[in-house]
Amino acid sequence: MWRELAPIGRHAAGGGYRRYAWSPADVDCRAWFQWQAEARGLAYEVDRNGNQWAWLGDPGAGDAVVTGSHLDSVPDGGAFDGPLGVVSSFAALDELRARGAAPTRPVAVVNFADEEGARFGLACVGSRLAAGQLTAAQAHELRDADGVSLPQAMERGGQDPESIGPDPERLARIGAFVELHIEQGRALADPGSIPRTAAGAGPARAADRAGGHPVGVASAIWPHGRWRFDFRGEANHAGTTRIADRRDPMLAYAATVLAARDHAARAGALATFGKVGVEPGGVNAIASLVRGWLDSRAPDEATLAAVVAGIERAAGERAELDGVELRVTRESFTPVVEFTHGLRDRLAALLGRDGVPAPVLPTGAGHDAGILSASVPTAMLFVRNPTGVSHSPAEFAAEDDCLAGVTALADVLEGLACR
Repeated sequence: MWRELAPIGRHAAGGGYRRYAWSPADVDCRAWFQWQAEARGLAYEVDRNGNQWAWLGDPGAGDAVVTGSHLDSVPDGGAFDGPLGVVSSFAALDELRARGAAPTRPVAVVNFADEEGARFGLACVGSRLAAGQLTAAQAHELRDADGVSLPQAMERGGQDPESIGPDPERLARIGAFVELHIEQGRALADPGSIPRTAAGAGPARAADRAGGHPVGVASAIWPHGRWRFDFRGEANHAGTTRIADRRDPMLAYAATVLAARDHAARAGALATFGKVGVEPGGVNAIASLVRGWLDSRAPDEATLAAVVAGIERAAGERAELDGVELRVTRESFTPVVEFTHGLRDRLAALLGRDGVPAPVLPTGAGHDAGILSASVPTAMLFVRNPTGVSHSPAEFAAEDDCLAGVTALADVLEGLACR
């Protein structure tokens, strides 16, 4: 499976992946998913929001155990973020069958559409639509950098966009959702680095005792969001406009990037300006507009609010100094997600060894499991990442650890669906 999926959407120059939602590469990934489902005799379907499902057992029976992740990528992303969860889910079903395990509940593998948000600027579109956290009207307004709307892209990708919207009946049939993912950090490789936050104090100690475990269980997802900063100045000639006469928005933007790093570091949070647009974009022209997108995350919502407020204040002060107009727009926000404690603790015990539960750790990354947690009991498994790198071609997990993840997921599915 890994060899078949690996070439799809890979960018030759940098080695990373460009599997943007509903692009040709993403459509090829979706065809791969359908083929994997049908090759196993699973019931294949696509829901109203473009999410793909492969069912073992009756989809309408209810109380289903669902696993899976996503296949789209960030720009020049790594091979593991998303696909590892989908490949491992199919492999875990194969393992269940090899064991002769007989599920007493329906089991499904899912590929959620547009998890990364790389094309339309909003993460977890497929799961947000299903959970009613994104309305059809809001989805219709989403556009990519070329002005293509989400409905247009879906239609070009072979999906009817007219029916998108909340899918409560489908979610009501799910008894548990477990998402396997590569760890986006080095806590499993270095257990002593697991933060002792309020959400993870006890589990972190368990992780220390378990040192070096290849698979861990998620405790919580930090609250996070995206904010757009628009700095509007005055376009002018770079070679003839005196420094004193300039209204250069690039200066305010640059100062804001530095302020973001400072506020996040002092608060134990994260803040990143990873995307910027400049108009008119000439080498010999002072910009009229600099638009930057802030991604910020923190252990709790109060800290996140304080960090973003501090960044906004710094941006406003510098913009005023430079004669620049500033507008800040919150484009998305996801509150803190505490995964279902009973399910989390059950999986940690199930995957433990020598009487010690598997490591339990928080994460700053958003996932479809976090979106679904408001509607469905959810949990996550993390596979060790020795480099700690993610959203990059350097993202990596050793084959033995990936196989350990498959075994762990099969154990979970057997424990939840076969007993």
